[in-house]
Amino acid sequence: MIAEKAPKQMQEEVKAEEKIVYRAEQLNLWYGEDQALKNIDMDIQENEVTAIIGPSGCGKSTYIKTLNRMTEMIPIVRTSGRVYYRNENIFDKKYKVEELRTKVGMVFQKPNPFPKSIYENVVYGPKIHGIKDKKLLDEIVERSLKGAALWDEVKDRLKENAFGLSGGQQQRLCIARCLAVEPDVILMDEPTSALDPISTLKIEELVQELKENYSIVIVTHNMQQAGRISDKTAFFLNGEVVEYDNTDTMFSSPQDKRTEDYISGRFG
Repeated sequence: MIAEKAPKQMQEEVKAEEKIVYRAEQLNLWYGEDQALKNIDMDIQENEVTAIIGPSGCGKSTYIKTLNRMTEMIPIVRTSGRVYYRNENIFDKKYKVEELRTKVGMVFQKPNPFPKSIYENVVYGPKIHGIKDKKLLDEIVERSLKGAALWDEVKDRLKENAFGLSGGQQQRLCIARCLAVEPDVILMDEPTSALDPISTLKIEELVQELKENYSIVIVTHNMQQAGRISDKTAFFLNGEVVEYDNTDTMFSSPQDKRTEDYISGRFG
């Protein structure tokens, strides 16, 4: 006889399920004949920073680009398995990719501001979504730049070209541009690899602040960075998830020797 679950246990399970933003089940991806992702089973929790670590070419960037279906822009890519965002399979033919990319923002390795003013960079997304009211756009610019910890530095320069900003400022502008469309998830692909230590620290502090309102997945080669800013860490190797655990646990007592070897610098 199977024991029935107590109401409290059922409620706790429902709450745990609600906190899962992304769930990958048996996710596989190929670039032509080369398999880049192999049977990925992985949950991303709400309002947490999830770090993806691993050596070059192990599938880290491919994985996060699959979360908002950017990999499909490459003709030779094919996938199998399922990826659920808020309990909806994003590979379902009825699922609208444009809607997904509005909810799931992306920040790339190198800052990529548009060749426009700081103001126009931030309002680009809202304008595409039909917002034309100047007062509302002004509010979005201020709110987004404050959210990216950039407002005080550029509030008197909003009409200036974004290319006049420093590298670190450009990356925070790209984060502000992402925040302007009020996403649910922010994907970051090595967002500090091209930045100096001071700018890197500002981005790390910003990530910690942003997780209060957003779920963040960050690819990083910097294991110290993963240890500083993430709640959970996944170690990728040859397209597989070798280990996925709370960051403190993984870094202090990894379960797999390959994880231990990578974290200790024996390879990678």
